[in-house]
Amino acid sequence: MYRASPRGRAFARLVASSRSVLRPPRRRASTSAQDEAPKSKSYQDTLLLPKPPIPQRFDAHEQAVRYGPRTTEELYRWQWEARRGSELFVLHDGPPYANGSLHNGHAVNKILKDVINRFQVLIGKRVHYMPGWDCHGLPIENKVLKSLKAAPNTLPPNEVRAASRQLASEQIAIQRGEFKKMHIMTDWSEDHTYRTYDEEYEIRQLKLFRDMVNNALITRRFRPIWWSPASRTALAEGELEYNDAHKSKSVYVKYPVLRADMSEPLAQVAGKHGLSELSLLVWTTTPWTLPANMAVAINSEIDYVVASNGKSTFVVAKEALIALPKSLGELEVLDTMPGSDLLGTRYRHFFQSPSSLSNPIFAAPYVKSDSGTGLVHSAPGHGSEDYSALQAIGLLKERDILSPVDGEGRYTSDILKLVPDEATGDRLLGKQVQDEGNDEVLQLLRDAGASVAVKTIKHKYPYDWKTKTPVITRATSQWFANIDGVKEKALRALSSVVFYPEGARARLESFVRERSEWCISRQRTWGVPIPALHDVGTDEAYLTVESLDHIIGVLSEKGVDYWWDGPVEEFIPPSLKGKTLRKSTDTMDVWFDSGTSWSLLRNLHGEVQQSGAARADVCLEGSDQHRGWFQSLLLTKFMSASEGDTPNPAALAPYKALITHGFVMDEQGRKMSKSDGNVISPITTIEGGENLKREPAYGADVLRLWAATSNYSSDMSMGPVILKQASEALRKLRNTARFMLGVIGTSKNDDPVKSSDYGLLDRYMLGELSLLEKKCREYYQDYQFHRVVHALNDFSTVQLSALYFDVTKDCLYADPIDNIQRRCIVATCKEILRVYKTLLAPIAPLLAEEIHEAWNPTNTPSIFMEPWQGTSMEGDAQIRGQMDILLQVRRTVLQLLESARNDKKLRSSLEAVVYIRHDPVEVTLGNPFRPTPPPALTTLLQHEDLLKTLFITSDARVGSSEVEGGHPWVYDKIIALDTQEQKEDVMSKHTTVLTVYIMPSPLKKCPRCWTYRRKPELELCDRCTDTVGHTHAHQ
Repeated sequence: MYRASPRGRAFARLVASSRSVLRPPRRRASTSAQDEAPKSKSYQDTLLLPKPPIPQRFDAHEQAVRYGPRTTEELYRWQWEARRGSELFVLHDGPPYANGSLHNGHAVNKILKDVINRFQVLIGKRVHYMPGWDCHGLPIENKVLKSLKAAPNTLPPNEVRAASRQLASEQIAIQRGEFKKMHIMTDWSEDHTYRTYDEEYEIRQLKLFRDMVNNALITRRFRPIWWSPASRTALAEGELEYNDAHKSKSVYVKYPVLRADMSEPLAQVAGKHGLSELSLLVWTTTPWTLPANMAVAINSEIDYVVASNGKSTFVVAKEALIALPKSLGELEVLDTMPGSDLLGTRYRHFFQSPSSLSNPIFAAPYVKSDSGTGLVHSAPGHGSEDYSALQAIGLLKERDILSPVDGEGRYTSDILKLVPDEATGDRLLGKQVQDEGNDEVLQLLRDAGASVAVKTIKHKYPYDWKTKTPVITRATSQWFANIDGVKEKALRALSSVVFYPEGARARLESFVRERSEWCISRQRTWGVPIPALHDVGTDEAYLTVESLDHIIGVLSEKGVDYWWDGPVEEFIPPSLKGKTLRKSTDTMDVWFDSGTSWSLLRNLHGEVQQSGAARADVCLEGSDQHRGWFQSLLLTKFMSASEGDTPNPAALAPYKALITHGFVMDEQGRKMSKSDGNVISPITTIEGGENLKREPAYGADVLRLWAATSNYSSDMSMGPVILKQASEALRKLRNTARFMLGVIGTSKNDDPVKSSDYGLLDRYMLGELSLLEKKCREYYQDYQFHRVVHALNDFSTVQLSALYFDVTKDCLYADPIDNIQRRCIVATCKEILRVYKTLLAPIAPLLAEEIHEAWNPTNTPSIFMEPWQGTSMEGDAQIRGQMDILLQVRRTVLQLLESARNDKKLRSSLEAVVYIRHDPVEVTLGNPFRPTPPPALTTLLQHEDLLKTLFITSDARVGSSEVEGGHPWVYDKIIALDTQEQKEDVMSKHTTVLTVYIMPSPLKKCPRCWTYRRKPELELCDRCTDTVGHTHAHQ
């Protein structure tokens, strides 16, 4: 409360003695010039002002040139050589695709990995990290064909392969250069990076494939697989992405059932209602597959009805009636029966040739009645679920599968065998099934009266993740890896893997559990060959351990490209001599390529590891890799393992921990795309854009700080505003370190300070530093880097800038250089800075190296060569409790000072003095025979000399007397401090009521330190007089 006119209230006199500084002057305080200190002399040269050795602003390019090499490649080589025998930490790099410049997803991935590796180096481990690139596949091959203006399969294979290798190599060079600008600690040389096109890598991959063949896990079968007409190749589930907004033309089709083809229960219903014929009502979203129909699936556990609209009679699921198209008219239910009564019924459909047999109805549990009609069209040549269901009940043989579609997604001449006449076949032949062919099927159905209704729907549909085009399912001869053979062991192995976040475990386990086989063959040239031999006459495939050993021997000597160049005779093993064979043209799935990269861990930079040690401590990739690389690493390792390798499946997992990060979105949470204009290149963030005002050169540390600050367990946001915030955050961290460097630079005495000399505030700060160090170490170990950044920011802002730096400036600037209190503050700053730069180093290595170069008491070339150490002083609960009391009072004082400042009673807090009044009690500290004050008051009295420092006022005292009147202004507030005290296992609570006063200092402003402690007759305050070494009386 502010008292503008204190004369109306009685004030007791303040206690005399040393607290007399709080007594008001005998005459009213004046702000006239005569009360100010003389201005003729400048004392700035006598102050110990910090002179930081690093600039406030930095040049990103100069910083990178100066500190980059020592903290990246030089550092990696040093730790690998110098720490032989130290505990090994292996982070296995999931290879990015060698195509195009890097985006922020790449940046996040590599930076997070680098933060992990740098922390491991700091805690004394020997880190192995070998960056790699995924090089094979259609994106590169398609680019090459486009540049050569050639269609697929029109050029000699090795011409395409040579051009593809050259393009991949060029892209790797670009990406390597961009990764270097992010200051990733690794050896970027050719010998210490890997590419899936490296000959050594490809031969090792072929040997693992041979092991899988030896384990009887590789087979060739004719069955439906995902196929990309745009890419003209088979796809695995991991190469699909699902478009929720895909539109399809769906159709309701009548399949006629004659009385003679009905099951007995259905025939009884038909007879009961005088029906010689009825129709199965089938609904499908892929009309183009109807010519290949081989059966209709129903659910034997749900009810079906026979219903008529007066013109036609249909069989349909009872629950589906309500959702049928209105074009059917009003349906009258004639009878109801369980689905099991339909079994035994056969039907015919429009596209069947006259000579073909009628098709069966079968039961399948996947049939539901909540969509469609409860009767599912089954074409096993175009549906894996149909294929598996019909094969399981013995209704399917490979040679019977119908799939009249080629690699471009067009109807083949086989369609002529499936339709009723040649004219119908001609209308479909050569047409694209997802476009004109689909429309032609619908028209044929309309013409024949077999179509009941056509409806366009929006639904989830699989797309080729590379070409972003819809895929189809078609039956072809492909090579498959049997996952069922290793699935249970792989799942058991995952139980020993630690997941970050833990929820990712269920995602990966579900992908593995739901997968029974893996289509590993692809119809492209740029890849690792599947070195099978085929009989020219029968197309029978030969793929044995013997044939593979022979072929791998030839390729090891002459290179993998020789598979395409060399004569087939060189690849035929002795047991097949005399047969007329050809070489397979299939190559391996790229996920198989990158999935075998765990084999690199058997040999770490030339050091051969034990078989059980070929295991990464950490793999870190985007969340899409649960269906991709994480899965392929796991499966290829188990599929290639021998019986002796798997007594303990948990030890065979290729990784001990899996870390998953989200995707990078713009500031509105939208996906980044060039068409939306919201893409920000990580290199532009580092080096700046064409317009440096709009796109500043922030440097690598800002990009790294953004990545570390983001909670990567979910999607992350990136944009101009967020980057500016990251830049500002780094500036604050830099300025915090810069101030400490300046303070340390003012000290000439390097003698250690005794622990007993430290004051309460110093001890408190060192205790808080200890807590910070322990928290951040734990956060780094748990890969919670955003919590490290938040903890550092909070400590910098709250504990350092707003408290310790603020309140110690008076002592640092104005006290004698050898003053013990000042020496303790400098020593505290040294300890804080030592820990501070260590905590900062994994995330902002350039700034950390700059700080380290400026203050390097250990003379180590890099901060990362200094081992991570704990703090010199642990936190103390008693000290923290005492400081909590003082800081509660401080908050009240700051509120009162702010009120006075707002009322224009003062400009600086140094113009004020503070008086803390307590109830009169007999206060005798240290006397066991006299009552002691409550804990809060005891703390205030014990540390009374610290109060003016904490409050940044010219004085602060504690007493029981009331404030006497006559002050120009007084602000006061009553506070209650609650404390607890334990004595002899009994916890007691105390409440101390205090009144906090602020009022103007009765003394004058010192021109040197600006405190209001100068006696009117003196030039300086007593402290500054002693420090400067002379005294002048006012003239």
